[in-house]
Amino acid sequence: MTVQGLRRIIVSVADRERALTLYRDALGLAEKYTAGDMVTLAVPGAGIELMLHERPPTPGLAGVAVSFLVSDVDATTARARKAGAQVVDAPADQPWGERQAVLTDPDGHVLCLVAPTI
Repeated sequence: MTVQGLRRIIVSVADRERALTLYRDALGLAEKYTAGDMVTLAVPGAGIELMLHERPPTPGLAGVAVSFLVSDVDATTARARKAGAQVVDAPADQPWGERQAVLTDPDGHVLCLVAPTI
């Protein structure tokens, strides 16, 4: 048996409502459903979900990072900062043809915002 696709990404968060301020309100992911200490958000265009699970997070810069495709890296970075994200690497054009910003969410998880430059 082989992997047939990617279904969901699960992010452990200390405070679900605080995390929703970033992922739902600033990044614009649509809330699909809530069950207990979890809330699932739809990632547009891919059939993938982002699940926020309220439990003790274990963040780290060397762990897995999620890259979100956005229409405007600079504007989305500004909204994310207002929602509690910290900028690790400011928006900049990359040699592989993307503009990218690297952030950490309020729990310290790395996320990238990208848009094609070519």
